[in-house]
Amino acid sequence: MPMQVILLERVEKLGSIGDVVNVKPGFARNYLLPRGKALRANDANKAKFEADRERIEKDNADKRVAAEKASQTLKGKTIVLIRQASDAGQLYGSVAARDIADALNADGAHIHKNQVALAVPIKTLGLHKVRVVLHPEVVIEIEANVARSEDEADLQAQGVNVLADMFEKDVSGFTEARDPNLEPGEIAAEPSEA
Repeated sequence: MPMQVILLERVEKLGSIGDVVNVKPGFARNYLLPRGKALRANDANKAKFEADRERIEKDNADKRVAAEKASQTLKGKTIVLIRQASDAGQLYGSVAARDIADALNADGAHIHKNQVALAVPIKTLGLHKVRVVLHPEVVIEIEANVARSEDEADLQAQGVNVLADMFEKDVSGFTEARDPNLEPGEIAAEPSEA
């Protein structure tokens, strides 16, 4: 049975400030109510919301302006993450939201890992688009360049598919000159120095 709540801020795919929406009780109890994103829709809370509506909307506008200012420094940013990976491009481990937030914070931003909207952890080398939610109404996209080395990251940034190039080239190490006239097991004679 759905539960009715009054939204105190915009919630993606649900509604904006002041909307009375039906949600599943678990979503309300475990996410919306504890994080201060909504109030139960009863008469007392409706009256309280209407009394505080102006202040809530002003606070939201102030936070949005601050988030838009912060988004100017992050918009279009590329972060480089160096990780170990197999020759097939699969990471030994993964890149999670915390890793991306740490890389952005090392670059001077003030991002919490909860603001990084990563549906699933990154598990392959390459360039990956990542959404960062600075405010419910301010979402930017950055690029995560996951590579095995700085040189590989530079190549990927230039648009080179490092894995495809590696398989196209002959990357085998030592090759031996072969004499087609020898019998199996026979050793080639050392070339004489003239």
